Amino acid sequence: MTYKESNSNKDKLQESLDNLYDIFKDISAHADELSKSRCPYKNAQNLCTATFYCKNQKYTEKHTEIPVCAGSHKLDYRPAWQVDKPIKKNEQL
Repeated sequence: MTYKESNSNKDKLQESLDNLYDIFKDISAHADELSKSRCPYKNAQNLCTATFYCKNQKYTEKHTEIPVCAGSHKLDYRPAWQVDKPIKKNEQL
């Protein structure tokens, strides 16, 4: 491989990386906005998948192993996360 070919490959690689960066930065910006109003631990069935305590977790007769996420999409969830406390079913704060 010649020096010219090597530089050409590096240029193509950089162009590809720049293209991927442009794609992922938009996805990341959108995800950041969604995280301000939707808990990232809430799955499609509105169940909480967090492995730590959150004040929006509610256990029901139907869902005894995995709590229901009782929060609203209009809330900022970030302050609800209590990572320094163990999970307890429907613990009152």
